[in-house]
Amino acid sequence: MTGTIIAAGIVALVIITLLNTTRIVPQKKAYIVERLGKYSKTLSAGFHILTPFMDRVSYKHSLKEVAVDVPPQNCITRDNIAVEVDGVLYLQVIDPVKASYGIENFLFASTQLSQTTMRSEIGKLELDKTFEERDTINHAIIEAVDKASDPWGVKITRYEIKNIHPPQTVRDALEKQMRAEREKRASIAESEGERQAKINVAEGTKQEAIANSEGEKQKRINEAEGRAKEIELVAVATAEGIRKIAEAIQMPGGGDAVNLRVAEQYIKQFGNLAKEGNTLIIPSNLSEVGGMVAAATSLIKKT
Repeated sequence: MTGTIIAAGIVALVIITLLNTTRIVPQKKAYIVERLGKYSKTLSAGFHILTPFMDRVSYKHSLKEVAVDVPPQNCITRDNIAVEVDGVLYLQVIDPVKASYGIENFLFASTQLSQTTMRSEIGKLELDKTFEERDTINHAIIEAVDKASDPWGVKITRYEIKNIHPPQTVRDALEKQMRAEREKRASIAESEGERQAKINVAEGTKQEAIANSEGEKQKRINEAEGRAKEIELVAVATAEGIRKIAEAIQMPGGGDAVNLRVAEQYIKQFGNLAKEGNTLIIPSNLSEVGGMVAAATSLIKKT
């Protein structure tokens, strides 16, 4: 019976020893092994066997990128406005040995350093700029924390500000300012529209006046050209008629025809005078009719 108990104890001791000496390290993990209290080696992913009663796993680190929440804190801006700011810090263990022995708690240290750097950067900016310069603040925090965390074996990959909360009174003032700015832009846009409309109307009136004047000018030119053409045609026709009369006079019997025509016109004019008035004008000597006809005929011949 005693032998059985001893054998069972030995088996249990062997099992416990095997469990304590074998290690399976998952992917993206790193185990720090100490031998007799001193750093011995770093176990990467895979199966490992330790020396019994001498080696032990002191630290376990994840080599994945880790997101650490940075708690909200009050910061004072350059223009003495208190704002509440929080963020998210992204970091990754690059050297497990430094992460184990370089600092007691690198997550806590990185968070605290992020907060102090954030307060410093916010204090350099006025309230309005804190909303515009987020990228600048993020870059400054990454640079400061990454430089400080290098001895800790930690790489700071990113930092993002989540929220910036100014006091309620400041938010109300900003809301009024934004409302006034929107109303100002609306008024400017409306006035610009009215100005452009008046310019368009004036330009249209100007173009209309120019078009009317051009039309009137062309109309007068056309009328003048028409009158000139008319005068020219009348003159040409008159000259042609005179030329033909002169040619007809030179023909045989032309002189008698002219005498007859002159006499007819003379008598016709006396008839018109009789129609227009109550007085009939008769030559005192009817022989003067022949004299008038002869004089007119002589004039025509000279012409």
